[in-house]
Amino acid sequence: MDGHAQQALKRRQGIQRDSIQMTIDSIGIQNQKQLQELEAPVDTAALLIQQNPTEQETRIPKERFIPNPNRAVWMALVIPGAGQIYNRKYWKLPLVYGGFVGCAYALNWNSQMYKDYSQAYLDIMDDDPNTKSYEDFLPPSANISGQEARYKEIFRKRKDVFRRQRDLSIFSFIGVYLLSVIDAYVDAELSNFDISKDIGLKVEPALLNDGRTRNYHSVGLQCSLKF
Repeated sequence: MDGHAQQALKRRQGIQRDSIQMTIDSIGIQNQKQLQELEAPVDTAALLIQQNPTEQETRIPKERFIPNPNRAVWMALVIPGAGQIYNRKYWKLPLVYGGFVGCAYALNWNSQMYKDYSQAYLDIMDDDPNTKSYEDFLPPSANISGQEARYKEIFRKRKDVFRRQRDLSIFSFIGVYLLSVIDAYVDAELSNFDISKDIGLKVEPALLNDGRTRNYHSVGLQCSLKF
């Protein structure tokens, strides 16, 4: 029995030694692999790419801005040009405000000229020698003696011309205002209008029918626009 126990003990010790040796060998292999990885050349470019992802990978898709047509109309009604700002069409602002400035200048000019010619027409029509504002529109050496009727007609026509131009300037001012409102509404409505990327014109031969019979008597070209 003692011989069998000693043999069993030796076998257990041998197994333990083998397991310890295997563990030592595996640790040595792992250490050798780590040492090889440390000694291997490092690809700094790849490392930087891994640490710093590209702009395309990190770029967050922006949500598309779709304006509200009702809000655009109300903003354009309250403040001229605000509808274009809300729609983010800033390049239209010089057109809108340029139209307002031009109409305002024309309105001021024609109103002043109408006022001056109206006063001159009233002065030339009365018999008061102290009212001679019409002479401001005549050459310095002009003499209208015997030509009063002709000059009265001239001042009347010019007064009417500037009155019509003043009224036209007012309507133009209102027209620019309404156009800015309409543009803001239409632009907001069309911002959500989807157009296919496959836009093209296709031309192909086709058989033409005269519309009276079912027979095709001629050959032509057929154009089709895809959008």
